[in-house]
Amino acid sequence: MYSVELITEPADFLALATTWNEVVERARVPHPFLRHEWLRAWWECFGQTHQLHILTVKHQGRLCAIAPLISERTQMYGVPIRRLRLMHNDHTPRADFIVAEPANEPYQALWETLLHANTGWDVLQLGQLPDGSITRDRVRTLAACGGHATGVWSSSASPYLPLAGSWDAYAATLSSKFRQNLRNRLSRAAQLGDPMLEVLADPSEIREASADAMRLENSGWKDSEGTAIKSDPSVTRFYTLLTDRAGDCRWMRLLFFSIGGKRIAASLAAVYENRLFLLKTGYDPEFAKCSPFKLLTYFAIHHAIDAHFDEFDFLGDAEPWKLEWTRQTRAHDWLFVFSGTPRARLLHPIKFQFVPALKRLQGADRAKGLGHR
Repeated sequence: MYSVELITEPADFLALATTWNEVVERARVPHPFLRHEWLRAWWECFGQTHQLHILTVKHQGRLCAIAPLISERTQMYGVPIRRLRLMHNDHTPRADFIVAEPANEPYQALWETLLHANTGWDVLQLGQLPDGSITRDRVRTLAACGGHATGVWSSSASPYLPLAGSWDAYAATLSSKFRQNLRNRLSRAAQLGDPMLEVLADPSEIREASADAMRLENSGWKDSEGTAIKSDPSVTRFYTLLTDRAGDCRWMRLLFFSIGGKRIAASLAAVYENRLFLLKTGYDPEFAKCSPFKLLTYFAIHHAIDAHFDEFDFLGDAEPWKLEWTRQTRAHDWLFVFSGTPRARLLHPIKFQFVPALKRLQGADRAKGLGHR
């Protein structure tokens, strides 16, 4: 009834594009980060030192589940290991198995195949699973039933804003101090020219404007701190591929905040399943007194409300500037499953007992030191 195939060749992965996305849509994944075009770009830019280990599950000949995994040899706390993990890094906000059927059988089929993988593995690492992921609980239960140690590590909590009603209704939930700050920034911007938001959805327009977006993202503090896109050739290529392939990535958007026709803030964004996502952002430091990105966010939320979107997702960590707009966050977890190898049996207590205990001890020492000042 359920058959599983292991895909290790890039050509076979590329050939799956249409059926892959059909499974994503049937699974009702509420974001674009598991679509084939996103993961293809990820693999081409970040997968050089890894081996594809994608598992596909068919039910009566129809693709119904995908585990987008890679295999690698690495080290964990100085111990050399063989690891299977999701195709994920800092530039993939969410990751998961893609399962279009609610039944247990696809997970059972995936788990049994993982257990009998010819390559073997010490640690299965499923990173950046969003809150509500069925995968975390199903895989953890299957592993525990087989006597495998598991552990869950809490990752980022990403702010998001559910959208309903009007801008005025939403603005009333913001503090009076924050609203006054917004008015001041808008007033400063208006003195320099007409402020406006551009939302580019046409693929050719996105490609033509991508240089402007990169210029703004690479400017200011990101450049000086080495976190700008241009700081890493692989990262540069990743976002360049996404914008170059905007015709395939029909959910891709570019947002610009302009004053008097001059673009001073930008965000690479996505519109997917009636949600607006902010991906990479930047602004011209010359206009810092206007808080360009705060104003871009202001206009973008206005746009999302007017377009009757369901949600505005800031992605990433719960940074203070995001929490000015919303207090709601979406948690993410990493699930670790340890096989029965000696290395795996050694690593589980290190990861989930010794390291947490050491951190608690260090925290207590710091608190004691502060108390003696």
